[in-house]
Order: sequence, then C-alpha cells, then structure tokens
Amino acid sequence: MPTTLPLSAEELAAWLRLALARGLRPAALRALLGAFGLPQHVLAQPFAALAAVAGAQAAHAALAEPRPDFAARLDALQAWRAAPGNALITLADPAYPGRLLDMPDPPPLLYAKGRLELLHARAVAIVGSRNATPQAVEDAARFARTLAASGLTVVSGLALGVDGAAHRGALHEQGGTVAVTGTGADLVYPPAHHPLAVEIAAHGALVSEWPLGTPARSANFPQRNRVIAALVEGVVVVEAAQRSGSLITARLANEMGRDVFALPGSIHAPLTRGCHGLIKQGAQLVESPEEVLDALDVGQPSSAGRTPVSPREQRREKVSVPFDRMPRDDANETPQLALEFPRPEPPPAHRAEARKSPASLGAEARRLLEALGHAPATVEILAQRTDMAEAVLQGTLLQLELAGHLDALPGGWFVRASRG
Repeated sequence: MPTTLPLSAEELAAWLRLALARGLRPAALRALLGAFGLPQHVLAQPFAALAAVAGAQAAHAALAEPRPDFAARLDALQAWRAAPGNALITLADPAYPGRLLDMPDPPPLLYAKGRLELLHARAVAIVGSRNATPQAVEDAARFARTLAASGLTVVSGLALGVDGAAHRGALHEQGGTVAVTGTGADLVYPPAHHPLAVEIAAHGALVSEWPLGTPARSANFPQRNRVIAALVEGVVVVEAAQRSGSLITARLANEMGRDVFALPGSIHAPLTRGCHGLIKQGAQLVESPEEVLDALDVGQPSSAGRTPVSPREQRREKVSVPFDRMPRDDANETPQLALEFPRPEPPPAHRAEARKSPASLGAEARRLLEALGHAPATVEILAQRTDMAEAVLQGTLLQLELAGHLDALPGGWFVRASRG
C-alpha cells in the first residue's frame, strides 16, 4: 500500500509556494524540479539559472514574493494533512501515480482522501452527461458495477448524472472508485453529492490538484478531465451532447493513447449525438461492460465475487435489456408468451392533433414521458423510475399512446414515438 513521504516544514512551504505561484505552469515547474531537485533548491537558484531552464516568465513566477495569504494557506494545509485519511502527494513522492508522470504537465501536488492504492490500480473512466436520462443513469451504474467487480477501479468526476451513477455502482465492488474533483479537496461540488463524497472518501478515493478552498470554476473542469484521462486505461462515454466535457475527456484520453468506448443510443436523442460522433471518429462501440473487459484484457467477474445487490437492483438488472437483444427461444423449447390484450388503434386524426400540443399533457404524463427517455422500457422499468401506482401508470401510458407520444412494441416494451 503506497504511503506518502514525510515532509519537513521547509519542504512543505516550498512545495506550496511553487504550486501557488501565479504564472508557473506545471510543465515549467516539472522542468525546474528536474534540473534542480527539491523545490527549496529551485527557490535558492538565481534568476538566470531558472530562466535558462524554463524561460524568463517561469523564473519570474518562481521567484516572486509569496501571496499575502500564504502563511494562512500553509497553516490550513498543515491542519488538513493532520486529519485522518488526508494525504498530500508531491511530484517527487513515490506514492505519486505513475500514469500521471506520463503527462507533459502533471500536477505538482495532489490532495487525496481515502485509499491511495486505488490511484495505482488498473482503472477505467466512466463519464457522461450531467443531465443524464434515466437509461443513461442505469447504464452507467451497471457498467461501473461490472467493471469494478472485475477488479478495475472506476474513475469519474463526481458530477451529477452519469458520474454520480458510476461512482455509486462501483463504490462497494472489488475495484472501488476514484473521484477526481474540480474544487479544493476540502469542498464538494455539486453540494448535493456531499454524502456521496463522504462515502467515496471512506471506501474509495477523492483526489484534486486544486489548492484547499478552491471553489468550482468552469475553467477548472477541463483541467480535471485531463487527470481523469491520464489515470485510466480507457474511457467509457455513456451519454454526451455534441459539446460537452465528456468529449474533452475522450479526446484527451485518445491523445494519451488510451482506449475510448462509447455507448450508442437513439438517433432522436440529443444526448447521444456526442457518443455517435465519437464512434464515427473511431471510438469502440460497446453495448455491454463485458466488451470493455475484453478490450482491456480483463477477466470476467465471477458471481461468487460479486457484492450482493438489493432485490430492487436485481429486478432492474432483469428488465434493463433492450428489446432487440432479448434471448431467442431455443429450437427445442416451447416459447413462453405473456398474455396480452390487443390495444385499440387510435384514430390518426386524434394522434396528429394531440402531437401538436405536448404542453397540454398532465403532470403525470409529462413525468412519465421524461422517465421513458429515448430508449425502450417496460412497465416494470417505468414503475421503478416513477414510483407510480400500476393503475395510474397503465392509464398514463395509454394516454401518451393515444396522444401520439409513444408506441407500444411487442413483448410489453414502450418507446418514444419518432414521427415528426
């Protein structure tokens, strides 16, 4: 298990001063450390020596006076390091993740909470939309659970939607999960994920390159994404719009030589266009977590090694199979058909008229249509997503079908209508 090296007060102050120096980029700092060794040795060099290695701008930044609040920041860091489970990992520390050293601009400091060994484990990232559809949330959790049960650590960014589902799916499996955050390690963003962050710190790992107290800023998240991409062997994009942070992570991963996987979806769903674009550019189309395991040459999880799931999760796993991938009846078996009553064909004029005014639908109908998303679902799946009573659910489904907003498919599946 990796442990961080002890730091003297002088070393800690020198690391923090250089890490906080305005205008000193990580790549330039790495060059200076490579030339002169420890940060206190860098600070002891004359301007000309530093400029000869990293340029005049980097030399000015390194030798500038510390910030006015530097002493307070140093005290806060010392107090944070003293708390159980917290660790500061420097670029010169043996506990520093080896994969990050392959980056041209590795963070000089990593603020970590939890199991440091996960930063060195075989890992795969699962990323996607913050405004994820219900199907994407289920897919992210299912992929994460299977990948982590196989021993892979699941890495994501603690965002709402797909990221949160991926962390929850992997949290209590063998591989565990790592959250790379875009704020200081003493803050949680979004605030709604504070309980999840506490769980990850206890059972997985939280890591940030940002100084303590750094709030969420839009410019931080692309930087965070490069750390996610560097920590892993592959990136799975579950759902993404055409312009999204998930695509930045995928691009950075591809540039680093990592595998990129994308889940396909409906051509009518805006949040699948990013995944389809990745597939067109060469990302591997995957429909199951086993395909990711095969591509990364990782063994399949055994049922004996799986963490038990709740009855609710067991039901979800049984029903979350796309309708066109249901197992075919064996030639030697008699097909088992569910009893179904024929549905009346709604009048075309009524359908066409209702489709013109979706806002006129009731609250229950709008909620059910949102829960359906753009992927096929059964009554059981929709009941789990909405917690509607069966009678209300069945009546609302019929209302939406008569209004032309969804179609009933063979086998008890429903799908959002694609007619214009």
